[in-house]
Order: sequence, then C-alpha cells, then structure tokens
Amino acid sequence: MKYKLLVLLTFVGMALTGFADEVVFKAQAPKQVVAGRPFQLTYTVNQRSRDLRAPEFTDFDVLSGPYTSTSSSTSFVNGRRTSSFEQTYTYMLMARREGTFTIAPATIRVDGEQVQSNGVRIQVLPEDVREATSEGRTTNNERRDANSDRREASSESNQSGAINADNLFVRTIVSKTRVREQEALLVTYKLYFANVDVAQLTNNTQLPEFTGFLKQELESGEIQTELEHYNGRNYQTAVLYRAVLYPQHSGDIKIDPARFEAVIRVQTQQQVRSIFDNFFASYTNVTRMLTAPGATIHVSALPSGKPAGFSGGVGRFSLTPSISQTELQANEAVTIKLDITGAGNMKLLKTPAIDWPEGFEPYDPKVTNNFRTTTSGVSGTKSIEYLAIPRSAGEYTIPAVQFSYFDIDENAYKTLSTPEYTIHVKRGVHSEGREAKGESQVISYTQKENIRQLGTDIRYIDTKRVQREAKIQKHINYQLIWLWYVVPLIIAMVLLIVLRKQIKEAADITRMRYKHANKVAQKRLKAAAAALKANDRTAFYAEIERAAWTYLSDRLSIPTAELNKDNIASILRQKGVSESLITEVKNVLSTAEFARYAPSTDHTMDDLYRDTTNLINHLEEQKI
Repeated sequence: MKYKLLVLLTFVGMALTGFADEVVFKAQAPKQVVAGRPFQLTYTVNQRSRDLRAPEFTDFDVLSGPYTSTSSSTSFVNGRRTSSFEQTYTYMLMARREGTFTIAPATIRVDGEQVQSNGVRIQVLPEDVREATSEGRTTNNERRDANSDRREASSESNQSGAINADNLFVRTIVSKTRVREQEALLVTYKLYFANVDVAQLTNNTQLPEFTGFLKQELESGEIQTELEHYNGRNYQTAVLYRAVLYPQHSGDIKIDPARFEAVIRVQTQQQVRSIFDNFFASYTNVTRMLTAPGATIHVSALPSGKPAGFSGGVGRFSLTPSISQTELQANEAVTIKLDITGAGNMKLLKTPAIDWPEGFEPYDPKVTNNFRTTTSGVSGTKSIEYLAIPRSAGEYTIPAVQFSYFDIDENAYKTLSTPEYTIHVKRGVHSEGREAKGESQVISYTQKENIRQLGTDIRYIDTKRVQREAKIQKHINYQLIWLWYVVPLIIAMVLLIVLRKQIKEAADITRMRYKHANKVAQKRLKAAAAALKANDRTAFYAEIERAAWTYLSDRLSIPTAELNKDNIASILRQKGVSESLITEVKNVLSTAEFARYAPSTDHTMDDLYRDTTNLINHLEEQKI
C-alpha cells in the first residue's frame, strides 16, 4: 500500500507540474526616446522570483531603480477559477547620446532556475534644438533638473491650450518627385504633434482625387504613434493615410491638398473650489481642421524604341513557362502555363497571346492574380493558363510567346521569351478505325452513332389526348406569365419600403450614434481588457477613458467639442437619473483622467475596468 501511495503521489506531482504556467520573463521599453529625457525600462515575470541580474547599461545613465511591485488577479468564468500573478522591476534610465542601442538580456531566478529575458533595441533621438542650445554642456544632475523644468513648461503649454502650426500639423510625404510613366511612388500623410493631446480623428477627411494617377491604397489598421525628430524638434507622429500611385501620362501632375479634422483635448480654466480640483482638471474638446500641402510630381515619358510586344509593363519581372505534355492523342487537351512574377504595375499587365497552329481548338485563357501591395508598390505573380485541343494527328510547333516591359532599375526595355514547343499528336481510336477501312479522315467535333431501326409497327396518334394536354399547358403558361409580372412587382415594392426606412435611419446621425453607443463602448472595453492582460497601462487607461467619454457623447447626443462633466451631469438630471448614479459617472471619469495623466498605485486597473463596465451597464438599464 505504501508503494502504491508513493506512485500515486508521484503521478499527481507530475500532473500538477505539467499544468503549471510557463515562466515568462520579458523586458519592455519605448522603441524611441529622446536624449537627456528619462524613460522606464521594466522587467516582468509571471511567477514569484528573486535575484534579478540586470545587464550593464553602458549607453544609459541609471537615474533610479529597480522598483519592485506585484499584482495578482482572480476570476471565475462558468464556475471555473483562473488566477494570474505578475512581478515587475522598474528602472528609470536616461540616454547619454543619440543613436540606436541594444540593452542586453537580464536574468532572474524562478524556483531555483535561472531564466533569461529578451533584449531591447532603443532608438535615441536628438534633443530639441532650442532645448540643447539653452542647456549647453551640463552634468547628469543638471540635465535631470532641466528635464523637470521642461516637463513643467510643457505641461503649462499644454494646459494653456496653445495650438499652432509648430506643434500640430500634417505633412504630405512622397517617396519620389521625379518618376517615369507607370513607375510606382508612395504618398503618405503623417500627423505631427508636440505638447498637444490629440483625442481622436473624425471622419471628416477630404482626400485629393489623385487625377492622372492609378491609385492603390495600403491597408491601415489601428493608428500607432511613435517619436520622430523633425526640423530640430521631437514630435509624436501617426500615419493617417498611405497609397501607391502610378502616373498614367508624362508631364507635371499635381496632387491637391488634403484635409483632416482632429479633436484636441484642452484643459479649461475653472475656479478652484476644493483641493481635489487641483488633481482632477476639467478638459474641453476642440476640433481643428488640418491641411496637408499638395505636391507636384515630374513624370518623364518612356524612351523611344519600344519593342513590338510592349503593352505598358513597367517594373521588374521574370517569366516562367511550362507545358503539360508534348505527346498526346487527337482530341486530348494540352495546357501551357505562364507565370509572370515581379514588382511594378502588375494590375495593368496585358495577357500575352499564343499563335496556335491550324488544327488546334483554343479556349479563353484562365488568369489568376496573386498580388500584394506594399510601400514599394504592387508585387506578386500573374498566372495564365492556355488550353487548346488538337483535332488531327501530326507534328506541330507552338511559336515562342514574348513579354516586353520597361526595367526601372536598368532604364531599358527588356523582352522575355518562352521556348518553342514541338507537340506530337497521335491519331485517336476512331481515326485509326476509319483509316484501316481505307476511308478518308474527316475531322468532326461530335461522335456520330449508327442508326438503328427501333421497330416496324405503326403507332397512331391520340388526337384527343394531344388537345387535352395542349389546353392544360396553355392554362399553366397563362398563370406563369402572370407570376412573372406580379412577383417582381411585389418584391420591388417590399425592397423600396425597406430601403427607404434604412436610408431614413442612416440619415439620422444622432439616432445612429445613440443605437450603436453600447456596441462601440463594448469594443473599447474589449481593447482595454486586452491591454489589461498585457499589462500595458498606457493603452489600458486610454481605452477606458475613450469608452466612457464616447459612450456618454453618443448616448446623450453631446457634440465632442461641448463634452465635459458638467454638461453630462446636467443632461442626466434632466433625464431623471439618480444622484448616486451621476456621482458614479463623475467618479469613473475623474479616476480615468487622473490615472491617465498622473498614474499612481492607489488604485488597480482591475477595479477601474470593473467600475467602468458596471457604469455602462447601469446606464443601459436606465435607458437614457
């Protein structure tokens, strides 16, 4: 019994070990930082750990750290309990000079075993020209004091609501200004902002028509921001729109200016009533129309001496031919496949033609496009399958197929060619039988059957039955004619009623926003939950704040420019909402704002996520 008990305990221990969470130890830091400005480097591990061994920070100054914090959460879903644990070590670093540097992996001990993290690659941007000039040469302590002064000045500038063309603008960036006809170029509209809180971009966007170009838009997901040093100053940037353009004619082609509308959060000045007003500031949303300048593209015509088979292809291409078989019988199919692979104006390439020999019955070619659009243009493969059927025996030669294009890299025309194919066609079974009898061969596309006599008896026609069946058929045809007219008319009337209702509802923008408020909020909460799981505090607080503000704006029909806590409380009272629920609304909005702009450890992300979810559910129950 002791032996059996020992074996059982061993298997239970092995099972528990198998179900234990895998140790995850990772390092996180911003991808871009500014020289002389502090930033955080965090190491997180999902199990209890000790003895953190950080690498040597040769290119960075360690201002403070490591600070240690732990967080844990437990949830019950369908009666199943799940829990998580995370331990975080935080360093405050500052880059000594500009450049691109790599921080080596760190090590830590978990359950007596040493675990290694990932390395971190950081791009250090130069300081703002004005800041670097005013500071001159300073020691590390002096630079820290200057950084603190800059942050205070930046905060004051932001609170004052000073928005101008220096700290908020959109650039039109074209990859090339001199191209050939049909040569790809990339146009990018990028937003630049500094010391400005851009809340969102509206749908009021006016893009140019790109007249004279063939446009291929690039897919854009969620807008991501990153630092960029431009004209001696560091900006947060975001790509708003990108497209690949192919000029369709020579000469100077102008790209008209584009317009984008942004919503800016500006802190409002208000009378201080209590000490809490110093912590929870009030903000107002202001809309600003941003204009991106136009551009002029100088397009050169393609040089003279175009090959005979040139059909407008410009780029870099290769041709891969293949044939299904070179020996076959009459009435069997033969397939020739051409794969044109490369990068350029792939969608404008014409299908080359094959000059089939006489006696072949060709079919329309089957074209399959496998393209992808990148910042350098359209690339991929155009596959063409040609099918033909020889109807008589013999030896045939299929001439070469030529494909001509203009090579951008070598600035010259090139012609790609397939080999000549020799096909041996043997006689079919039916052809051999006719030749054996000394009959001439006649090519026919249908097989004839011998005529057989089915019978010799005469069958008389029942005329009464024929008349009866004709009368029934006439009645059926009459009813079918009415159905052909009446049924489409009924369907058209129903569709007209439904479409008019949908158009009317879609025209009422306020009603549409009211109906979709909860759906939009739930989508934001889902993104916040993902950020919570990834312990991305910045993204979590941003999504929580947007979920609450956007929901209240849509539900209460308050324009974004007039959205603040006082307006929200006033409209909720008019709708008969209880003071306790109004207080809950203010608390959630204030907590979300405070957590985003002044993060601390006095609250947890789990509590804020739960409070925001409960608030939206309570407001849904009120049917405001």
